[in-house]
Amino acid sequence: MMTLTPPPASTDTTHLDLLNAALTDLFAPWVQAMGLRPVACAEGSVTLLLPQNDQLSRTGAMLCGQAMMAAADTAMVLALVHHFGGFRPCTTVQMATTFIRPLSAQDALVTASLVRVGKTMAFGEIDIQGANDGKCVCRASTTYALLP
Repeated sequence: MMTLTPPPASTDTTHLDLLNAALTDLFAPWVQAMGLRPVACAEGSVTLLLPQNDQLSRTGAMLCGQAMMAAADTAMVLALVHHFGGFRPCTTVQMATTFIRPLSAQDALVTASLVRVGKTMAFGEIDIQGANDGKCVCRASTTYALLP
């Protein structure tokens, strides 16, 4: 069983402020309504907190897969924002998601890590774990086109 530890928080709040501003300025209202909040960033990675929310849950307070995929995609865009120091137009080309176990009645930590950023493409991995128990619940692999 894999337990993940988020990267240490950046000591410079400027980075987290940039990510918070990007969440407000770049994403659709329904993504903002998920309540995602940047909690840590390091070179090549960003960690978001996804609060437990009945609107995103199924029976038994289980976080639904659609919410996990949206949070994963959002975290990866924010990892690219962090990498470039601001928004660079990009679009999701591919996302492969594996749901490992249910996440019930707790917040989620969504950590996006850049694997490679080239001139026209970026590749990343996202891990989602329970904020209370640290158990991995979802993994995703993504590819983004970096637009001119």
